[in-house]
Amino acid sequence: MPTLRSSSSQPQSASSPSRVSSPLQGAVAGGHRGFPASSSSVTVPCDDRASDQASEGESDSVSADEGSDFEDSLRRNVKKRVAKRPLKTTPVAKHPKKGSQMVRGHGQKESEPPASDLFDAVKAAKSDMQSLVDEWLDSYKQDQDAGFLELVNFFIRSCGCKGTVTQEMFRKMSNSEIIRHLTEQFNEDSGDYPLTAPGPSWKKFQGSFCEFVRTLVFRCQYGLLYDGFPMDNLISLLTGLSDSQVRAFRHTSTLAAMTLMTSLVRVALQLSVHKDYNHRQYEAERSKGPGQRAPERLESLLEKRKELQEHQEEIEGMMNALFRGVFVHRYRDVLPEIRAICIEEIGCWMQSYSTSFLTDSYLKYIGWTLHDKHREVRLKCLKALKGLYSNQDLTARLELFTSRFKDRMVSMVMDREYDVAVEAVKLLTVILKNMEGVLTDGDCESVYPVVYASNRALASAAGEFLYWKLFYPECETRTVDGKEQRQSPRSQRTFFRLLLSFFVESELHDHAAYLVDSLWDCAGSQLKNWESLTSLLLEKDQNLGDVQESTLIEILVSSVQQASEGHPPVGRVTGRKGLTPKERKIQANDKVKLTEHLIPLLPQLLAKFSADAEKVAPLLQLLNYFDLNIYCTRRLEKHLELFLQQLQEVVVKHAEPAVLEAGAHALYLLCNPEFTFFSRVDFARSQLVDLLTDRFQQELEELLQSSFLDEDEVYSLAATLKRLSAFYNAHDLTRWELYEPCYRLLRKAVDTGEVPHQVMLPALTLVYFSILWTLTHVSGSGASQKQLMSLKGRMVAFCELCQSCLSDVAPEIQEQAFVLLSDLLLIFSPQMIVGGRDFLRPLVFFPEATLQSELASFLMDHVFIQPGELGRGHSQEDHLKIEQLHQRRRLLAGFCKLLIYGVLEMDAASDVFKHYNKFYNDYGDIIKETLTRARQIDRSHCSRILLLSLKQLYTELLQEQGPEGLNELPAFIEMRDLARRFALSFGPQQLQNRDLVVMLHKEGIKFSLSELPAAGSSGQPPNLAFLELLSEFSPRLFHQDKQLLLSYLEKCLQHVSQAPGHPWGPVTTYCHSLSPMENTAEASLQGYPRSKKRRIEGPSRRHREDISSSQEESLQLTSMPPTPTLTSTAVKTRQPLGGLEEMEEEGGSESEFTQGQPLSGTQRSEFSSPHHFRIPLNPPGPDLGNQLTRLSLMEEDEEELEIQNESSEEWQYTNKHSSPSEHGLDLLDSTELNIEDF
Repeated sequence: MPTLRSSSSQPQSASSPSRVSSPLQGAVAGGHRGFPASSSSVTVPCDDRASDQASEGESDSVSADEGSDFEDSLRRNVKKRVAKRPLKTTPVAKHPKKGSQMVRGHGQKESEPPASDLFDAVKAAKSDMQSLVDEWLDSYKQDQDAGFLELVNFFIRSCGCKGTVTQEMFRKMSNSEIIRHLTEQFNEDSGDYPLTAPGPSWKKFQGSFCEFVRTLVFRCQYGLLYDGFPMDNLISLLTGLSDSQVRAFRHTSTLAAMTLMTSLVRVALQLSVHKDYNHRQYEAERSKGPGQRAPERLESLLEKRKELQEHQEEIEGMMNALFRGVFVHRYRDVLPEIRAICIEEIGCWMQSYSTSFLTDSYLKYIGWTLHDKHREVRLKCLKALKGLYSNQDLTARLELFTSRFKDRMVSMVMDREYDVAVEAVKLLTVILKNMEGVLTDGDCESVYPVVYASNRALASAAGEFLYWKLFYPECETRTVDGKEQRQSPRSQRTFFRLLLSFFVESELHDHAAYLVDSLWDCAGSQLKNWESLTSLLLEKDQNLGDVQESTLIEILVSSVQQASEGHPPVGRVTGRKGLTPKERKIQANDKVKLTEHLIPLLPQLLAKFSADAEKVAPLLQLLNYFDLNIYCTRRLEKHLELFLQQLQEVVVKHAEPAVLEAGAHALYLLCNPEFTFFSRVDFARSQLVDLLTDRFQQELEELLQSSFLDEDEVYSLAATLKRLSAFYNAHDLTRWELYEPCYRLLRKAVDTGEVPHQVMLPALTLVYFSILWTLTHVSGSGASQKQLMSLKGRMVAFCELCQSCLSDVAPEIQEQAFVLLSDLLLIFSPQMIVGGRDFLRPLVFFPEATLQSELASFLMDHVFIQPGELGRGHSQEDHLKIEQLHQRRRLLAGFCKLLIYGVLEMDAASDVFKHYNKFYNDYGDIIKETLTRARQIDRSHCSRILLLSLKQLYTELLQEQGPEGLNELPAFIEMRDLARRFALSFGPQQLQNRDLVVMLHKEGIKFSLSELPAAGSSGQPPNLAFLELLSEFSPRLFHQDKQLLLSYLEKCLQHVSQAPGHPWGPVTTYCHSLSPMENTAEASLQGYPRSKKRRIEGPSRRHREDISSSQEESLQLTSMPPTPTLTSTAVKTRQPLGGLEEMEEEGGSESEFTQGQPLSGTQRSEFSSPHHFRIPLNPPGPDLGNQLTRLSLMEEDEEELEIQNESSEEWQYTNKHSSPSEHGLDLLDSTELNIEDF
């Protein structure tokens, strides 16, 4: 019989053969054989410790295993298990598997196996697993050898191998030869196997497979499990397969072995319970008196104890064999799925059988794997530890592990994978609950900042940690008879005081809304305690500071918003799509409760904090989350009157934009004609506007009549205008006729310059809103021609005012005028008559050339300026720079919209495009979108604008520096980069852009030779260096077009005199770019690619196609290209078979032993001439296509690849709307372009 042997303590590597003897390896006389580990063991070290520590960990694991509780019983149990197995003849396979079906990735099929096959039954997962196992047990009892072979072949087929273990193999071949034979037959084209195969038929296979293994152990636990032959040889088989280089063997056998181990642990636990029960029975019987004691029962109990002890020793021997034969080597396998399986299962062992497995010798494996590079493995580690720490009975045994790996667990809070970080925070929360004093203040401070994370799941987990650390001990909700006791008001106020203290003192964030959202899931009931919140704010003896009051108001508003809407704050990501019906019902009830509570208190809050703009603005926002119908249904009109009075006082008292906007919006919400109280609110609004208008008229007359105003008068007038402007934005104030007085004020400001700037800004906005509200009135079909022309006159007059303001000395006046002007020009553009509103045609306005020129000049002076470098964004200066950048982006976006909608001439886009490269980081997305839209409108015109941009930049540089050494200046190099970016913006559609690129080259050649050198001078033309910029577009040309352009250039140069034998450098560079071998989209260099290119391996398929230029050779410039004879011309040269064999030997555990494995080297085809290619019609050697690797011809520097991706996106819209006649036969759709020279 086979015997159990201890494993070697030497560490294994991917290249050295395994020295770990599988259990039960010895052969039985007559041919009973196990399956030892004969292949190489593949290991991957964890990234948290050095190589010496890895070897130390391996030796420690083996020594710990040798000293484990299983070792002595393993050795003592050998003879007993051997005696139980009578000698048998050589086993014969019950069901030959010649027709076994291999897992296919491409729909390939072979003959179906018998319907009774175990594999098909498990795969179908339709039958009861217990019945399936019972059927196999019946067949095993009838013929043990054939039944065991059927089980062996089930596991082989589950690996995806079509080979089978036959009677002849089992009798004549050695163990290593059997596994090698199976490995050689594992040669399928697809890398998929049952555990990883796609499709619905394989989706549930892993669950069914594990269920079968668990059921097998469960049904054998009272008999067959202790018969040495089947289980011992099954363990030997799984151990050998788990050491294979084939991923499918290793993955499947490891899953089976770990599932088997988990089932054995459950059996061992039951045996331990039975032993304890037997011991109690024996002691109870022995403690009886001599007259009552039954010797027969004592003897039977002793026999039962002996039997249980033997069974436990055998189970422990099998567990020890699986642990040391499989787990010790596979927990650091190169495949992350295998490592995850091992860690998940060892966590189950520790939880279910903690007396044997919850020791430091086993915990160290989880601790080491916390540093794993793969997300799934780290996640399994954390989940396993969370299960252990959740059991308070086990925490005492985790103290040493916690002290060793606590720092790592705390650091994982900042894991780059959000789900891992979430699990890490949850683990620390469990430790905080069950192990008092383990987490220090420093550890907790590492978690606190996470409550402000952008990911809501992570922030919510950190919020729960914060709640249990700071709030729960002080604000715990007591439960009596299963019902929660209502917290005392003192305890509720303590919660908010602690929350205030944490937010203010930690100084981690500026907005409490994120803290409220993080705590909402665990402390929502406390945060919805608006009674305590408002009492803290309204009571005078609370001794709250100014910052604390502001924070408490923000917490109040945030909790109200969260309860009413349920949306996370801006920028926080949540994966939820919507609320459940139950959550919507809770939300509706909360909205009613908060409205009923806050409606009476809101006027009091406004009265108390009316002098503080920072506190009043968020209080006015509370109205956004009220159920305003409650004012009517609950007869709360008197509180509405109080609110309107407070609102008027706040508006008259403050001039801050945030307060005025909040007040105007609150009044807008109440001014709904559907409300029964609309008349009251409308009357209050009229009173407020009358008050502001009268004050404005009085102050305006003083300004117009007086030659000097003091600061108080200027401030008062500016504040009144700001209030009117804020309300004009939300309410129609047309009947107060504010246009004329504001226009007079602005006219005086433009004519005399005596009006202060702080008065002009709101006045401009008032006139703007007046025009828009008037447009709203006349948009109805009943507008008269007189009304339309009156509005047109006002709009034109205001545009002239804004145009005059563009030259104002104050930058804020200029920017405001530009924004309003660009918006008005867009609104009154031809787009306003679209949609059946042709009656508005008299209002369409086209700006004059002078206005367009001033708009472009403003853009150059205020947008395309070189700002200072931004820091980390923490200082006040950095925040100011960021705000200024946002303002400049807003100005540029307004100008670009005018271009796209045809308000400005498209040629003005050259002023924007020429800054594309220089300001790419600041405005790249805006300019890119503008370029894409311009190309969609008119591709030809857009190409001319790109050329015009380059001409303008070149001319400016020529005027500044002169023609000497122009192409060596940094500014010229930047121009070349811009030209390269423009060239890439054409995208991969070379045929579609053929005429555009040729036109661009011709116009560029004309420009470069447009100015000739002085008569008698031997110098080159001043614009000749422009040819170097033009050469960046050469890779977009076809070969025929290059020849035509070379001829065209030669003709143009005939009219220019140059010294013989000394060609000009730009001409040489340009001609070189037009040479045939320079078009890397058409021709490939001979030999191997340069090292800077990367190889991209795709899935294996026959007859790989490379890129060549024969598709373009027959194209003519003025005609559609005919269909070429060959559309794929690059043929790989044959690799010797020895190269494949060497690669298979070096593949390590990652090799799949498939015929379709790609080679590591490729060669390109060679051209015999520009028009002819050498193509072997019959590639030598079968299956050569399966050995080829596609070489990517689109690799270049990181920046250029990024640009290419962006340019490809620009063309997607154009391609969708292009007709087939426009494309013709595009031969480049199925190829990849080499942009190396771009």
